Amino acid sequence: MKIGLYGDSLTEGRPGISFYNILNEEFPNDTLYNLGKPGETVISLTNRVSSQIPKNHFDISFLWIGVNDIYTKLLKVKANPITSNEVEFQEHYKLLLEKIMSHSNIVVAVSPTIVGENINSEWNKQIRVLGNTIFTLSKQYENVLYLDLYKEFASLLENNNPPEYIATNPIKIMWEALFLKKQEKIDLVSQKRDLYLTLDGVHLNSKGAALVANQYAKIIHLIKK
Repeated sequence: MKIGLYGDSLTEGRPGISFYNILNEEFPNDTLYNLGKPGETVISLTNRVSSQIPKNHFDISFLWIGVNDIYTKLLKVKANPITSNEVEFQEHYKLLLEKIMSHSNIVVAVSPTIVGENINSEWNKQIRVLGNTIFTLSKQYENVLYLDLYKEFASLLENNNPPEYIATNPIKIMWEALFLKKQEKIDLVSQKRDLYLTLDGVHLNSKGAALVANQYAKIIHLIKK
């Protein structure tokens, strides 16, 4: 099978641990295409997909986008445009989804996960709104499945005493993407920050990457049956 993974830095796998590498090991007889790009928002990914002629027709495409439409509000530098409200997000997401559907047999629409491990924060309330929007859109198409990754993250974090740590310095984020590569070091930094699933409140540590890879793998196995 050909499997396309659309998304942002969470899909690319930097900074933090790459769930894509875990999936590659689990599905050695399939071809997985990592189409993640750091800083991507629903607008910028729509523009990227719209401007490129698809090189492959995918059996499955995963679309994991949306966290930067919230996370970017915290950053000192805004690399890509973000949607200003739920309606605008819905319009761009619908266009993006249909673009990807045009060269995919099945699309898996994945909810954005978290901005900070405090799931009761204002940022994560906004994340839940985007997830609900994606869920509503996904129900309109027969060949679109919905994967609620936020729910999986929240179920593991709801009983924790979460720190308020969220990385907001772009230079520090870039440094960790370039130089913090070994799993042991990534998990050590995560532990020092009292984080459970992420390196910095957004990007994945080994537990977070394993969780995402496991949820993607379940969908792939389900479709293969």
